[in-house]
Amino acid sequence: MARLLFDTGSRGLAIERIQTRLGFDVRDVDGTYGNQTRQGVAAFQRAQGLPDDGRVDDLTWDRLVHEPIPTIFERCLALTAAFEGHGYSLAQGNFDGAGITWGIIGFTLKHGELARIVLAIHARRPDLVRLAFEERTPQLLAILQAPLADQLAFADGVSIGDRKVRLSEPWRAGFDLFGKLPEVRLEQLDRARLDYFEPARLTANRFGLRTVVGLALAFDTHVQNGGIKKAAADRIRRAPPPPAEAALRSLVADAVADASRAKFREDVRVRKRTIAETSGTVHGEFFTLSHWGLLEVAA
Repeated sequence: MARLLFDTGSRGLAIERIQTRLGFDVRDVDGTYGNQTRQGVAAFQRAQGLPDDGRVDDLTWDRLVHEPIPTIFERCLALTAAFEGHGYSLAQGNFDGAGITWGIIGFTLKHGELARIVLAIHARRPDLVRLAFEERTPQLLAILQAPLADQLAFADGVSIGDRKVRLSEPWRAGFDLFGKLPEVRLEQLDRARLDYFEPARLTANRFGLRTVVGLALAFDTHVQNGGIKKAAADRIRRAPPPPAEAALRSLVADAVADASRAKFREDVRVRKRTIAETSGTVHGEFFTLSHWGLLEVAA
């Protein structure tokens, strides 16, 4: 039986690949599975003698894209990246005390992730860092290796607006260009996989989350919350064993939300509940996890 991979509302690199293979004009390759993409998929399916429902299942993917099906990591990343709303290139200011937040899952200055990526690229391709930041490259490199207090003071100084969400120019444009470079995208993917997805696998196993949806919940928890903290873990372990993973996912979602900072608690709850229940509305957008290739099947 064919397995659904992508449908209306999903976004990311996999959708860009689909659109490119459908022959979309480069200006229309936006990585969003909308009506135009659905119609293009349906037309391709008719030409191939496949059921023309406009949804990409594994057979349609094989016939159209001629590449391996996106991994569970890639599918989890696409969903969490959509929640985060940064893409590969958006950088935001010190609105939450993390200094600068940038990249596909919101790598931060405070936790050292942003510095690791920039310095890794600089070690291999210093020309790419200079291409993005030009004459400010030495200043950026010095800041990234300075004590944390100095890094956060710098970030505060280049954050603008009442809530300090935006970065001032030319820093915003510099990070934007840097994040669009293919080598930098690959470095971001490596960091997301090694620093977040692999630990999320261990977390999922530890708490009995065996499905792809359960792994997606664990991954999103590592990205947004740094993992399942002790208070949440203790609550999950004290609770009577849920009869099915869906109930366990809801328990994990609420425990993680209740253990988070009050300011962000309900945002965390809505996001985690959307994954746990396989659908929901986050930041005004409705998500159906099956449209992102995230199903209740064994991970």
